[in-house]
Amino acid sequence: MTKLLLRALAGETLPIPPIWMMRQAGRYLPEYRATRAQAGDFLSLCYNPELAAEVTLQPIRRYGFDAAILFADILLVPQALGADLWFVTGEGPRLSTITSAADMARLKPADQIDERLSPVYQTLRILSAELPRETTLIGFAGAPWTVATYMVAGRGTKDQGPAHALKDSDRETFTRLIDLITDATIHYLSRQIEAGAEVVKLFDSWAGSLQGDDFDDFALAPARRIIGALKERHPTVPIIAFPREAGGRYAGFARATGADCVALDNSVPADWAAEHVQIDGCVQGNLDPRHMVTGGRELVAEAQRITRAFSNGPHIFNLGHGITPDADPDNVARMIDAVRSA
Repeated sequence: MTKLLLRALAGETLPIPPIWMMRQAGRYLPEYRATRAQAGDFLSLCYNPELAAEVTLQPIRRYGFDAAILFADILLVPQALGADLWFVTGEGPRLSTITSAADMARLKPADQIDERLSPVYQTLRILSAELPRETTLIGFAGAPWTVATYMVAGRGTKDQGPAHALKDSDRETFTRLIDLITDATIHYLSRQIEAGAEVVKLFDSWAGSLQGDDFDDFALAPARRIIGALKERHPTVPIIAFPREAGGRYAGFARATGADCVALDNSVPADWAAEHVQIDGCVQGNLDPRHMVTGGRELVAEAQRITRAFSNGPHIFNLGHGITPDADPDNVARMIDAVRSA
């Protein structure tokens, strides 16, 4: 029996779409919070294969999602390249900054990241053995532009201003950084597939801040290169691309990059996306994560509206972004019931 998620990614229109959630292993679940406390801190959890596998499995046990996504973080790659990485409680990640050619010279080559990332591959091997046979295992990485915004600023920023400033003032150095991250991402995702990932997803969380030629150069082109290289090495493995807040640039993104599926944030209407994006293949999305907090009839109605909007083509039901820590776990079950009874 072919797994539902893989059938949708192959272009099949299913009567009920497969379902999973971005950040489905996370702080909204009490069992996750207990395991994270056991690990000691976030990075220790990411690098402990047994505990990382456990938190990946928790939402599968609780909800029966059609896919499990590897528990890790997009900033493990810059750390593996030689950047310092730490997390500040209540504030998020911090990185040593890359803002010059001299900083670039201190980073490792893309093919020397496995020593740091080997625990991630072990997590995938554990999950490949322990997941229910009907559940698809998804690996992932951050897209080069999004990862670069953190590496340049040393932290998350509202407008990705430091990365834009470096891009505009020293495009050569910035392009070298993008190219290094691209090479590392190809290597990392290929290793994930070798360790058991059946699908991989490329998260470009800040793609929406790129405009015009910058979008082409730093969102679309790196995605195309990553996807092309992975397809050469692993031609049967589907790839999901998520150029978040790309707006009208969602249209044609699958054709331009070779992605098997385009994930949609909740800023684009499902009806528009069905007409302009789903025509090229599978789409994923795109319920507003706030419904996981507020629940009620509006949650049910919106989940069913999205399901119907995408019902004439291949669709994977998901949120438009990650579930938030203040979400009610019971609302996740309501969402799943709504989609499966739409």
